Amino acid sequence: MRLSARVDYALRAAAELAAAGDGPTTVGELAKEQDMPPKYLENILLQMRRAGLVRGQRGPEGGYVLARAASEITLADVIRAVDGPLANVRGERPEHVGYRGPAEALQQVWIALRASERAILEEVTLDSVATGVLPERVRQLAADPSAWD
Repeated sequence: MRLSARVDYALRAAAELAAAGDGPTTVGELAKEQDMPPKYLENILLQMRRAGLVRGQRGPEGGYVLARAASEITLADVIRAVDGPLANVRGERPEHVGYRGPAEALQQVWIALRASERAILEEVTLDSVATGVLPERVRQLAADPSAWD
């Protein structure tokens, strides 16, 4: 699995907002805390706002806050908001890509890969990332030494 810088920044900013609680956090504060380019981050937050994940608050006490509780927003939600569907092949959903001959089984592999990604990314919430209390299954997978190779 390859995550774009856009997804990485979005997840890191969302984790910061989850840790911040109810008070708004400015783009500048988020960018400084996570060492990200502010202008690029602003565009990412706009995408997240359009997806209903964050709200912008204007004024001197303005900034961004999560639109829902951190426990209700999954990593998959954030990834889809800024990068589109999970696991695609050349920009297509795996069920729309057809192969012939010896490569025919690849479609099933891509669909299984997407299901595996979903199993993790839809289980992990921003709250679990921000607090460091990850689901047991995720901790077990990460604890396997072969996962780090």
